[in-house]
Amino acid sequence: MTISVRSYLSRSAFAPVAAVFLLALCAVLLVSAPPAAAHDELTGSTPGSGSVLDAAPESVELTFSSVPAAIGSEVRVLDEEGTDWAQGPVRILDNTATQQLRTGAPAGSYTVQWRVVSSDAHPIEGTFGFTVAGGGTGTGTATAAPSTAAPLPPAASQSPVLNQSDDAGSPWPVIVPAAVVILAVAVLIALIVRRRLRED
Repeated sequence: MTISVRSYLSRSAFAPVAAVFLLALCAVLLVSAPPAAAHDELTGSTPGSGSVLDAAPESVELTFSSVPAAIGSEVRVLDEEGTDWAQGPVRILDNTATQQLRTGAPAGSYTVQWRVVSSDAHPIEGTFGFTVAGGGTGTGTATAAPSTAAPLPPAASQSPVLNQSDDAGSPWPVIVPAAVVILAVAVLIALIVRRRLRED
């Protein structure tokens, strides 16, 4: 009789203990799972967003949280008429992208539209503006009139500082813990079935 009661208590306590263990395992996996990888962000610019300058800058510098790819980078600096004053390709040095400007830029409001390839190979883009109180860019003779270029396609919602992207990041930090939990459940079910087969 004593053996029967002890065996019953052992069997009846096995399921709650296993359930508590499984819940604890799930909690540990969820807490320890790393966040999804984020794309690079625009952390600063020269000129800064909303700044007012006495004269047009010789270049526009964009600083990112990581080193962007040189291929696929594009920066446009548009005046109020939609004329692009960017000159030459974008230069990438470390985590800074530099776009040279043509000389002779007039006073007025300017919109910077940028697009680069993030270090995780995803394109990001954004826009910000600055104002020039006086005309002229740097020193030297003026170059030929810049061409009027169509603006870059705007992102769904653009910010003066942060990048824009449609991809939320890598799914692996979520998939791996979920796979471990499923495996733990499968092992637990196998142990319960095996124990009952032995008892029968």
